[in-house]
Amino acid sequence: MVFLGTFLMKVSFNWLSDYIETGLGTEKVVEVLGDLGFPCEGIEHIGDDTVLDVEVTSNRGDCLSLLGIARELAAATGKELKMPEVSPDESGKDVTEFAGVEIAEPKLCPRYTARIIEGVKIGPSPHWLGKRVEAVGLRSVNNVVDATNYAMIETGQPPHAFDYDKITDGKIIVRKAAAGERIVSIDGTTCELNPNMLIIADPKGPVAIAGVMGGLDTEVSDTTTTILLEDACFDPVSIRTTSRKLALPSEASYRFERTVDIEMVDWASKRTAQLITQIAGGRVAKGVVDVYPERKKQKQVSLRLSRLSKLLGVEIPSEEVIRILSALTFQPQAKEDLIVCSLPSWRSDIYREVDLIEEVARVYGYDKIPTESKISIEVIPVDNRQKMIESIGTYLNGCGFYETINVGFVDGSAARLFTQSDVKGHLGVKDVTRKSANLLRQTLIGSLLTVLKTNVNAKNLPCRIFEIADTFVPAGKKGVLPIENTKLAMVCDSNFRDLRGVIEGLIKTVDREAQTDFAPENILWAQTGAKILVNGKVAGVAGMVGRAVKEKYDFTDLAPCAAELDFELLLALQQDAIKVKPIPRFPAIQRDLSIIVDEKICWADIIEAIKTKAPVELENIQFVGIYRGEGVPSGKKSVTLSLRFRDEDGTLTHETVDRFQTDIVRNLDKCVGAQLRTV
Repeated sequence: MVFLGTFLMKVSFNWLSDYIETGLGTEKVVEVLGDLGFPCEGIEHIGDDTVLDVEVTSNRGDCLSLLGIARELAAATGKELKMPEVSPDESGKDVTEFAGVEIAEPKLCPRYTARIIEGVKIGPSPHWLGKRVEAVGLRSVNNVVDATNYAMIETGQPPHAFDYDKITDGKIIVRKAAAGERIVSIDGTTCELNPNMLIIADPKGPVAIAGVMGGLDTEVSDTTTTILLEDACFDPVSIRTTSRKLALPSEASYRFERTVDIEMVDWASKRTAQLITQIAGGRVAKGVVDVYPERKKQKQVSLRLSRLSKLLGVEIPSEEVIRILSALTFQPQAKEDLIVCSLPSWRSDIYREVDLIEEVARVYGYDKIPTESKISIEVIPVDNRQKMIESIGTYLNGCGFYETINVGFVDGSAARLFTQSDVKGHLGVKDVTRKSANLLRQTLIGSLLTVLKTNVNAKNLPCRIFEIADTFVPAGKKGVLPIENTKLAMVCDSNFRDLRGVIEGLIKTVDREAQTDFAPENILWAQTGAKILVNGKVAGVAGMVGRAVKEKYDFTDLAPCAAELDFELLLALQQDAIKVKPIPRFPAIQRDLSIIVDEKICWADIIEAIKTKAPVELENIQFVGIYRGEGVPSGKKSVTLSLRFRDEDGTLTHETVDRFQTDIVRNLDKCVGAQLRTV
């Protein structure tokens, strides 16, 4: 279950009865709402009215209205929902003679409507209107403002009334604020706007903070005679960000933050205009300015009856499921096991099969779902993948590495350092909370270097870290899912030889018979790089980070090393590995050799020369060290290595090993020009 933030919606019992006659008392209504997922936090008696404080979760913006609550009660009780009749008194004048609307930011304002009401007379609200808005916690201001608040509580759609004569040329522009712009809101707050904030403006400047609060200069006053009525839909994240930034919460922003019904905007505008003319007089100009750039298609979601039974653990008759979904106005169409629902526009919270199952369960009644006195827990053994992760972690911990868990996103500058592909080729998200670091990782190394940098700044050295996580590479074909691979990455502040030893040891812990080799390779992020070969297959890359990477992470006095291995290859290696091997019956003979070779000769060249003439008795080749200095000519280096010989059928003699060594030394001379170093 996902726990969501809640908002207390004040529900007037008398007002609610305008939309549904349940025939139930207050306590029973509270019980029904609680069963539906709307618990009551308090009950207050105001005169002859009862006001309920109802909890509404943040994904149910449709229930931040009395019509929304009434709709839920209708679904649960089977009673009829009574929608208000909407038919505003229109004049012969066309609205386009008065107003125009331009939406410069359609993604932040997908729909905006404007109506004109002429001949209104501002004054105190009728007693019944003031009483109702005050019952739900709002202050009575005047008849027009109270009518807009009434409509907001009734429909869940926050309207706003401008003094039309204070809007330059009757022109509304929905745009982002310009740097340095400011506005004084109707509560007297001076708001410093920034270019990330959506505003309502006229040709001269801001007149309202979109979805949050109107401006003081254009508010309805005693001298107002003509009203420009706004009803719109705004992006929830934009409204939430602006409201928090300005520390300016409002009843309107609460609703826009939780999504309003874009398809009901025009209906709500008509309803508000009708209320204003009924209470403050005047007539509505004919028509509406309705800017709706991209109409949304009706969503369809399917439900399998078999899945519902399996998930809930109870058999609900298909007829009852159809009845519940119909009561929720989901327009269910049954096709054997499948029920296809066409969702109403106000239910933006439903988009998966499990959402429909939850709807059926809560209306059917959670109390009808049986519970068992005992819970049976099936113990499932750890799978090979988890065993491998644990084994790698244990080994690397023993080598001084600590595991890290990083966010799976990087910014563009980091992505360019580690991948050949253009940043535009990365998978990313458009979430405004990730304006920069919004690209899915194609390698883990960049994230680990960020962790290393944090430890360097904290003077927490030496530092060795690793991570096992997924990387995402686009498939390169439209409509094809990305290539998702699990990687093991390591970063350390020690030398490359140490890191190589750790990798070779790790491979041996997985499969003692595996052959690990490092071959020179040009790597984008590395000053000196190598590809890691396991049994001849490329298993990953390793190297010392290059200058560009060091500059990016400000490693002035550090030369970090990094490696990344294919986790799936390690997993396959484990499955093919020999699980049991007997302890050798006969002793081994070990010989240490120090050879002088040219600087350009790599360890891989030496290994290859040894293996060419190696007898079957050669069990292991171990690198010991490199020496440069006295006794070693310029341009040369002394490499010390250890050879271990063993015969599985008997005890080796030193004379036999001498012959093996002689053949190996000759071939080293032939292949890499090696000479034995003598002290």
